[in-house]
Amino acid sequence: MIHVALVEPEIPPNTGNIARLCAATRTPLHLVGPLGFRLDDRAVRRAGLDYWPEVILHRHRDIESLYAMLPEARFVYLSTKAERSYLDWSFAENDCLVFGSESRGLPEALLRANWDRCLKIPMLNPRVRSLNLATSVAIVLYEALRQTNAFA
Repeated sequence: MIHVALVEPEIPPNTGNIARLCAATRTPLHLVGPLGFRLDDRAVRRAGLDYWPEVILHRHRDIESLYAMLPEARFVYLSTKAERSYLDWSFAENDCLVFGSESRGLPEALLRANWDRCLKIPMLNPRVRSLNLATSVAIVLYEALRQTNAFA
């Protein structure tokens, strides 16, 4: 089963949209570290609409707690700083897709320690710094699900 992890997300509507995406695909969502909002925030609930009961949601105080919960997972880190495209990656059923916060991304030390599993979404316009977090999760999650035959 593919998992999605958000490390210190800051913007409630992004997390709400990602939660809705995870509910639609039956993908567990892991929220790691301090959040930039409360989970009962109206903005998060509004973005997730009435799908929150369908979300398989897990909270973790830190990344080590996430690792401990998913000992069999292969963690894949998404970053604009990565060199390898997600299009060149072979996803597996036990992958956990790890995304950073909207303003900071993932910590540099975490990326360096896992550089062989860091991926980026290629963009044609070099003047655009990054994509929206919810958009990025959707792009990579659907490719991972396609590759692992989740829709078969």
